[in-house]
Amino acid sequence: MELLPIVAYGSRHERLAAILQRSGTFDPVIEQRVREILEAVRQRGDAALEELTERFDGVRPPSLRVSEAELEAAYAAIDPELKAVLAEAAANIRRFHEHQRRTSWFIEEDDGVVLGQRVLPLERVGLYVPGGRAFYPSSLLMNAIPAQVAGVRELHLVSPPTASGRPHPLVLATAYFLGVRHVYAVGGAQAIAALAFGTETIPRVDKIVGPGNAYVATAKKLVYGPVAIDAIAGPSEIVVVADDTADPEFVAADLLSQAEHDERASAILVTPHRLLAEVVQAKVRELVARAPRRPILEVSLARYSACIVTESLEEAFAVVNELAPEHLELLVRDPWAALTQVRHAGAVFLGPYATEPVGDYFAGPNHVLPTGGTARYASALSVDDFVRSQSIIAYTARRLQQTGPQIIRFAEAEDLPAHAQAVAIRLARLRETSAAFSTSKTVS
Repeated sequence: MELLPIVAYGSRHERLAAILQRSGTFDPVIEQRVREILEAVRQRGDAALEELTERFDGVRPPSLRVSEAELEAAYAAIDPELKAVLAEAAANIRRFHEHQRRTSWFIEEDDGVVLGQRVLPLERVGLYVPGGRAFYPSSLLMNAIPAQVAGVRELHLVSPPTASGRPHPLVLATAYFLGVRHVYAVGGAQAIAALAFGTETIPRVDKIVGPGNAYVATAKKLVYGPVAIDAIAGPSEIVVVADDTADPEFVAADLLSQAEHDERASAILVTPHRLLAEVVQAKVRELVARAPRRPILEVSLARYSACIVTESLEEAFAVVNELAPEHLELLVRDPWAALTQVRHAGAVFLGPYATEPVGDYFAGPNHVLPTGGTARYASALSVDDFVRSQSIIAYTARRLQQTGPQIIRFAEAEDLPAHAQAVAIRLARLRETSAAFSTSKTVS
């Protein structure tokens, strides 16, 4: 298999089609298995969670809930330098998300009518932190902090247990640091079911956020409705747009930073310079040969990655907007000018020192991003994902007298007579009151 093959954009190579279609539809076999898991948890609660965890994770936790003492011990066990890194990253993320706060607002008209919007936090949110080949305390930071900024009252964290029967110690330590005290040793589709339906130990939540494997993604899809979800996350992806000023080693390293996530991850260089593509391709092969996650890299780079050579930089941005990537790096002479050509991307990294891992861990913007082309209509996870709004209408008698006939006409046009009647009754009552008041003034 050729790693990071070089293809010409104008040829509409099958490689680009494969990349665009790689998220695809849900596997019907997985979907059927997930339906069975969901129903088992719905019917049998904790007992099903324990059995499914033993079957899929090979361990039966001593208890589903992780105690606060265990969380504190995990935090105490990490070294001071890592604690400092965690604290600084969290501060950066919190500072960024504080700027996203929305407040309630009201408009008061001259005649006393008040219109407005109340912004209220969700009450209970479920956080999914994946396990498996890697563990993601960074995902916990990115999911929990905007929820806390929004004012969510309860955060309930689920994460698959390791051989110890507990989630990864760094996930537990991060939860303790963030003040998340509702933590459960359960993962997979069964964890999503527990959050959606509730069990004896895990309460039902209002919304579930966080990435996971195909079983988790399918479970989130199937429980949507009774509970909200953030999105259905697909495999990670990065597109690097580079011109002749780009450092090939930077490009190669950044492509690998996402390709190592998953065999279905996608890493793409788009450039009008074929020589740069050739140098990057060679550098990628060199780096992969000594990479710890070489087996994953070889699959993702061979199946879903490419160097796409365009006729011009303008055509390169046509490719970008077609792909609508999760991560987009602009390694070009004037990245700010190039930014104006970007319509669809989850997060954009400008210049040679804004490497994608800066966004994953430390800069502050959220790394939970739209994948699979959904950046055409979706956004990064934000404080907005953890609030809902209520419309407020306070009408006056005077305003209803003025607008009532128009409202009645509208309701009649829609053939909804009870709507019209609700207004007409009030208008009649106001006329009676007005007539009685006029008569009383005449008599006096």
